[in-house]
Order: sequence, then structure tokens, then C-alpha cells
Amino acid sequence: MKLLKYRINTLFKYKDLILELVSRDIKLKYRRSFLGYLWTILQPLLLMMVWVIVFTNLLGKNIENYPVFLLSGRMMYDFLSASTKGAMKSVTGNASLMKKVSIPKYIFTLSKVTSCMVDMVLSFGALFIVMVITGAEFYWTLILIPVVVIQIYIFCCGLGFFLAQFNVFFRDTEHIYDAVLRALLYMTPILYEITRLPANLQLFIKAFNPLYYYVGQFRDIVYYGNIPGPRIFWGGWLIAFLMLLIGAWSFQRSKDRFILYI
Repeated sequence: MKLLKYRINTLFKYKDLILELVSRDIKLKYRRSFLGYLWTILQPLLLMMVWVIVFTNLLGKNIENYPVFLLSGRMMYDFLSASTKGAMKSVTGNASLMKKVSIPKYIFTLSKVTSCMVDMVLSFGALFIVMVITGAEFYWTLILIPVVVIQIYIFCCGLGFFLAQFNVFFRDTEHIYDAVLRALLYMTPILYEITRLPANLQLFIKAFNPLYYYVGQFRDIVYYGNIPGPRIFWGGWLIAFLMLLIGAWSFQRSKDRFILYI
């Protein structure tokens, strides 16, 4: 309990630094960009258009309002992909600063995930634009979106901590993780309805694919207008905190040896 209180106090102590790092990441992303922050809306819109054109006849048949169906799933995947890939390089990418200043190392990882979360929240504008254009219904359940955002944010923080410390010792992690993300994209019901898969494959995805819980909840809220069922809702929270526990433990256990490898 004392250790948890200490961690929370440390987090508040460095809150200004976290905000500065988040602001820096966002500014660097759009530096020298003519449209600037508008890309947070335009990029998912353009990608969605390409995916809709390619996959509508292949996987989107009999799916009502496929653009909203697709985008509501893809946004969760894009956040997980961007935030964890950024977090993975957060320690090695700030090696020179860590050697000069005594700062808790997890601050850099946390700021990467947080800046990507800000990007995701801003990109919700693209989703709402698509919903308006396609005549989708705006359900009252949209007010529950922050619940899913918090869940996947916690999960990505935990996974980010784990990947960040692992990447310090094994630099091939980046290449391996790219392959994992590519497989995850097609093993998650983003482009298709999970009911189209064989029963045994459905069970495998529900049991071993954590992203399924966040895509499923987000789609329930946005696309179907339903409150997520208890299994997928509580499963999302359980997986998020379990990943955070594993990630934080592994990061804390390894952090003192980072200086020898970065």
C-alpha cells in the first residue's frame, strides 16, 4: 500500500513533465504539416475510404453501414498499434536524457501512450463525420465511450511498459512486434463480423485476443447502440489491469539495468 501511494505521489510530482512530453510528441508529429491537427481527422477518413472500397464486396456484404462498422473497430486497433509501438521505443529513444537527468524512466513510456490517446480522442471527429454522412443513428450509449477509452488506455500502458523494457535488452522486439500486430489486425473482428468465423475460431479469439474486448465494447456502444454485456465489459477491465500489473512489474524489475544497454 505504501509503495502504491509512493508511485501515485511520484506521478503527481512529475505531472507537468508528462504534459510537456505529451505536448512535444503531438507538436513533433504535425510539425511542418500544412494541415496540422486536421490530419487526426483526415487520416482515418482517407484510410477508411480505401478499406471500404477494397473490402466492402469481399467482407462487408450484408453488414449494414459498413463504413461505421469498419471505422469503429479500426480506431481501437490503430490506437493500440501506435501507442505500444511508440512506448516500445520510449526508453531507447530517450537514452541521452536518461543519462543526464534523474527522472523516473516510466514517465517517457507513459507520455507516449498518453499522446496517442489524445490523438485517438481527436480522431473521434472522423467517426462522427462518417456517422453523419452515412445517416447512422447517434445512440445515447455514446456517452459510454470514455469507459472503453480508459480500459484500452490502461491495457496499452501495461503492454507499453512490458515492450519498452523488453526492447532495451532485445532490439529485435520491434520487428517481431510488427508481425504480431499484423496478425492481430486480421485475428480481430474489425473487417468482418465474428459470427462469420467457425465456432472453434470464435472461441479462440474470445479467449486469447485482448483487443476483441475493446473492439467489441466500442462497437456495441457506437454501432449497435447497446450496453456491452457483462462478460466483455468485466473481461476488458480484468485484462487491462492484469496487463498493467505485468507490465509495471517487469519494467520496475528491469529499470536499474537499462543504463547498461542504452
